[in-house]
Amino acid sequence: MEIKKFLEELKRINPELDFDLIEKACFFAQENYQGLIRLSGQTYLDHCLEIALDLAKVKLDSASIATTILHEILERTKITKDQLKKNFGDEITFLVKGVTNVGKIEHQKAERSLENLRKLFLAMAQDIRVVLIKLVNRLHGLRTLYVFSLEKQKRISLETLDIYAPLANRLGIGWLKGGLEDLSFAYAYPKEYQDLIKQVKDKYGQGKEYLQKIIPFTKKTLTKEGIKVIEIHARTKHYYSLYKKLQKYDMDWHKIYDLVAMRIIVPDIETCYAVLGIIHKKWKPLIGSVKDYIAIPKPNGYQSLHTTVFCEKGKITEFQIRTSEMHQEAEYGIAAHWHYSEKKGIRDYIEKKILGRKPEKGLKKELIWVKQLQEWQKEKFSSSQEFLDSLKIDFLKDRIFVFTPKGDVIDLPEGSVSIDFAYQIHTDIGHQCTGVKIDGKLSSLSEPLQNGQIVEVIIQKNKKPNQDWLKFVKTTEAKSRIRAHLRKN
Repeated sequence: MEIKKFLEELKRINPELDFDLIEKACFFAQENYQGLIRLSGQTYLDHCLEIALDLAKVKLDSASIATTILHEILERTKITKDQLKKNFGDEITFLVKGVTNVGKIEHQKAERSLENLRKLFLAMAQDIRVVLIKLVNRLHGLRTLYVFSLEKQKRISLETLDIYAPLANRLGIGWLKGGLEDLSFAYAYPKEYQDLIKQVKDKYGQGKEYLQKIIPFTKKTLTKEGIKVIEIHARTKHYYSLYKKLQKYDMDWHKIYDLVAMRIIVPDIETCYAVLGIIHKKWKPLIGSVKDYIAIPKPNGYQSLHTTVFCEKGKITEFQIRTSEMHQEAEYGIAAHWHYSEKKGIRDYIEKKILGRKPEKGLKKELIWVKQLQEWQKEKFSSSQEFLDSLKIDFLKDRIFVFTPKGDVIDLPEGSVSIDFAYQIHTDIGHQCTGVKIDGKLSSLSEPLQNGQIVEVIIQKNKKPNQDWLKFVKTTEAKSRIRAHLRKN
């Protein structure tokens, strides 16, 4: 890709960038990457420019774009940190160094070292831009995974499904999560992938054809009721997401209603609920199918109304209703918050709003876990495997919502038990827990909690934690507090 064409495309995507800085990075990279070719046959410069264009689409700042162009410079060339700092300053040098350190993880064989895994998540806690660059870099790498041995293809694809895709999901970046999963799925489980593709091909085609007929009819119905519709489009479910859902339902296709869904974008929240009412008036909803992620967003910030109805000719169809802002956040997640001026860079945003001692008013709660990530890394783990297992449970596992009797929402990893819930509220509540009521009924402390349950903890003063709790609690926080109390006493 010619630098001139790259800059023109970049300007089309985001004209507010600092093009003097980015052009300087381009020519510096061109000079130093000269002669360097990837196994796929692509030049390192082209590889870096392609990643930079993808990052620009989510409105990342000029320093991030320059870093992406230069992110191979320390590892692949003779350029030193001091030389980089002299040419581009502290911020870009810090980011390039962070991406370089994180990049070394994938050079490990099957045994991932504790130190390198910590580098990835420490880098994220210090500056999320490092991990965003790494995630898009991984996506591009997966597109040319065919150049490696079958063993390496399997290892990298499984690592992506284990760590990188869940991380993109936790950051709320829908397009990136879907891309990472689908590309990895083909290499990690080739037989299952091919079987799914064969089965789904006709179903996707028929579903999209059906929705294309329903879209104008739906738009006409809503317009007649005075609803301003910004956009209506069909979306197809990502392959890996579909595969996981099929596994959940014992591969029963008849239980999959969102293979193809209709997405309705409207101006504001009030209109979202109005549209839901109109759809239910027009078509009978499937019992228990309404999900209100606007009133209670997912932990990664995702907001939308979902409903499944018996649509035209009785065909079961899913509708997703959201505002433009919600749609942006569903696609770009944490990056959707970064439409900021160059004077207020991400570094200030992260330090003041996330890593600062007192989060500013308006800090979105789905970003607070980045701050918690720093505290979590101070825990002592006996092995790399324990670190990895805890990481998956505490930060990368699917999340559930449960409620206190007062209606407060507590966000926990899937599979958590009542003891995890109690410690999430307060250490003393956890220590003094003697029993629990789930939806008003006495339940076992070891029973896994389900999404939407109301949990009431029964406490007794001077009660102490039970060592047996360590056999079934899930979160590192609960385990840590139980162990600390047992050691102390």
